[in-house]
Amino acid sequence: MLNVYIWFYTGAFLVVIGSIGTAIGPGVKDPLIRTLNTEIPAIGVSLIFLTYNHTIALITFIAATAIISMILLRAIVRLEEMGAEL
Repeated sequence: MLNVYIWFYTGAFLVVIGSIGTAIGPGVKDPLIRTLNTEIPAIGVSLIFLTYNHTIALITFIAATAIISMILLRAIVRLEEMGAEL
């Protein structure tokens, strides 16, 4: 059986690297790809919670993914409506 700390440290690594990668980005201009890049830190947070409780991990992952996706996609639509070049 795998050690529980492997999931915790993998989750922490994904949160840090995923957040930096989403904020700085590889110079991607497409806002949809930037939105999908937020899934990496969400998976990291889910792995951290998975260390403690499976139900909390699942609920947090579903809620965080849904909320982040709705907010970012709405922001993209608003910017395109205003005519901003992304």
